[in-house]
Amino acid sequence: MRKIGILSLLLLSAMSSHGQVGGDSVGSRLVSDISYDATLSGTFGAGDHTAVWLHSNRYGIASGETNSGYLRGGLFRPYNADSLYKWRYGYGADLAVAANHSSTLIIQQLYVDVAWKKGLLTVGAKEQPLELKDARFSSGGQTLGVNARPVPEIRLSLPEYWVVPYTKGWLQFKGHIAYGMMTDKNWQHDFTHKQSRYTDNVLYHSKAGYLRIKHADYDYPLSLEAGLQMACQFGGTTYTRLNNGEMMKINSRKNFSAFWHAFIPGGSEVNESGTAFENTEGNNLGSYLVRVNYDKPNWHWALYFEKYFEDQSGMFGVDYDGYGKGDNWDTHKKRKYFAYDFKDMMLGFEYERKNGTWFRNLVIEYLYTKYQSGPVYHDHNKGRSDHLGGNDDFYNHSIYPGWEHWGEAIGSPLYYAPLYNDNGEVRFANNRFTAFHLGVGGQPTDEISYRFLGTWECGLGTYRKPLSKKEHELNFLAECTYNPQSPKLRGWSATAGVGLDVGGIIGDNFGVNVSVRKCGLLTGGKRRK
Repeated sequence: MRKIGILSLLLLSAMSSHGQVGGDSVGSRLVSDISYDATLSGTFGAGDHTAVWLHSNRYGIASGETNSGYLRGGLFRPYNADSLYKWRYGYGADLAVAANHSSTLIIQQLYVDVAWKKGLLTVGAKEQPLELKDARFSSGGQTLGVNARPVPEIRLSLPEYWVVPYTKGWLQFKGHIAYGMMTDKNWQHDFTHKQSRYTDNVLYHSKAGYLRIKHADYDYPLSLEAGLQMACQFGGTTYTRLNNGEMMKINSRKNFSAFWHAFIPGGSEVNESGTAFENTEGNNLGSYLVRVNYDKPNWHWALYFEKYFEDQSGMFGVDYDGYGKGDNWDTHKKRKYFAYDFKDMMLGFEYERKNGTWFRNLVIEYLYTKYQSGPVYHDHNKGRSDHLGGNDDFYNHSIYPGWEHWGEAIGSPLYYAPLYNDNGEVRFANNRFTAFHLGVGGQPTDEISYRFLGTWECGLGTYRKPLSKKEHELNFLAECTYNPQSPKLRGWSATAGVGLDVGGIIGDNFGVNVSVRKCGLLTGGKRRK
């Protein structure tokens, strides 16, 4: 975080010293259009943890502790405030002082944006939006969600759809590529007491691309979006506990090849180099996403699908199984492949009445993660040439702490993150489950809105450590926000929520959250004449 912060300050300094553009200097623009956002939040409850939907899908700013609170404040300048300029600049600083959180001082966001035409360079930690789903009512994304603290990164993106040339306006593209470093080293030390596996200074890579079929100029109601998200944890130093109680140190590669293999999966882990069976370097994972939209002036609906995968065989749905026998046990002899069943998925339906009052939003989702390429993993050998790569162990990894940041799942909170573990292990203890999720919302008046979330989950644990029997969990949230329209109270809002968990996976939890927020414009806009 410190290196990213220094780089952000240098970028700001360089921008402020830039020359005149259209009569307005960059420096004068940088102090215009600044908004502020301040929140005081407190959560109180009973049970072992905060109720799931009181702290999930909030970019990790909420706590898993039963009683907690924070005071949060930020200053932001959006880069699109420079809409009249070719080069556009933005930044944000968002800090919190917290009680009973993973840390007392939280640097939630600290970033600089530099945009040119359609492209955007972001340096620092910034909350990125959830793609192809409604973050208010969905259970979240499987790969790139909104559940954990943002990772400090250098990110190059096309944040808005760009019309692909020679497609007559029918095809658009957006996406990003990013490299960064996770900042939860100290949290892992405290949580594990350095008695179980932890990893310091984990490097991070993500990339995504989305295509949309919809004419850019004509208002057709039907459109199709499809995307691919991929991510990788690599580098870092891992400490893992041996059978004799000693901690073994593993220094993963941080050279150019490690960065390249994060971008295009390949290579091997340092502790497997030269062995007969080498896994791809780093913790590689991703998702396919598809969304069909039907948009009318007063309402819209959408159907969406997400297929999560953990490795190349999961990504393509097939694995090679044509090895020879005897001395040729490791030689490709036949065109023979093993096809996996198409089971693990997320299906969703979204509906919105744009002028609705008591009923405006509806989201229904179904998740299935129990298959994971099957329970058996068997490498071919001299005595048996058959190869079967199963037991993908979603969100977990043999070297890295898994798909988490500061104890929260980076993807979906329904995997019930490591912060729920009472044994000090940074691992996902329940990644095989079936779940149904419901989100409902409305705005009865101009000042009052509400949302309700309800989730039922049936969990089996993991293949390696299954639960002794099927366990069920119910998670609920009822939340109401008051946003007064009086000029004297402009920018103020208050939110109250009640959360409840009932079941045998993470136990019974109850909580109440109350938040008061004030936001507004700190400095006025400066526009080119």
